[in-house]
Amino acid sequence: MVPQMETDQVANAYGRWAPVYDLVFGPVFRQGRRAAIDVAEQIGGRILEVGVGTGISLPGYDKANRITGVDISEPMLEKARQRVRALKLGHVEAIEVMDAENMDFPDNSFDVVVAQYVITSVPNPEKALDEFARVVRPGGEIVITTRVGAEQGIRGKIEKALMPVTSRLGFRTEFAFSRYSDWAEAMPEIELIERRELPPLGHFSLVRFRKMALAANDSINGAVRAPVNEVVQ
Repeated sequence: MVPQMETDQVANAYGRWAPVYDLVFGPVFRQGRRAAIDVAEQIGGRILEVGVGTGISLPGYDKANRITGVDISEPMLEKARQRVRALKLGHVEAIEVMDAENMDFPDNSFDVVVAQYVITSVPNPEKALDEFARVVRPGGEIVITTRVGAEQGIRGKIEKALMPVTSRLGFRTEFAFSRYSDWAEAMPEIELIERRELPPLGHFSLVRFRKMALAANDSINGAVRAPVNEVVQ
């Protein structure tokens, strides 16, 4: 049985990571962070970064954009606030404690939602994805960098075996890409537009979804979608 993750458990885990997070994960995720920011800035405007953590990505955004960052861990966010003050990041509008699965923003509030290495760390990933879809405007994008688990073979067995340990550390090793594609397929206004492998070793991917404007009579069965094999790169 896959261990169940709880919100308090995740918050506590990342509170413990806060003092060393940049040192441990900064170099590993650098290329993924840059890729996510570059894609988000193709749309630009008002950008929400969910799981902003210590704010390590905030200096990378162009100052023409307006950035809001949220995270479940207050110790991580204190590091982010210190970074905003030290670097005078005036384009950062707000840094707030917030649960990715239940965000306190109105519908259609942001041009882009960015979630970097977050989805595998929340207790209910599909619920968080629902929230991303709710708060991004029609025509906007959800940009995710994520670990994608192996669905078979030795690597898949190792990832499954590690789950009891990594769950206590605040993240999943076992997470199939089908959870993203199945979620998008069930959402009439969401289309999957890109999946791109990221270093190191292709264990991570950049995943993009676009929120479409649907007519009132559109439904899951009636919404027009581009075939996945034409839109996913």
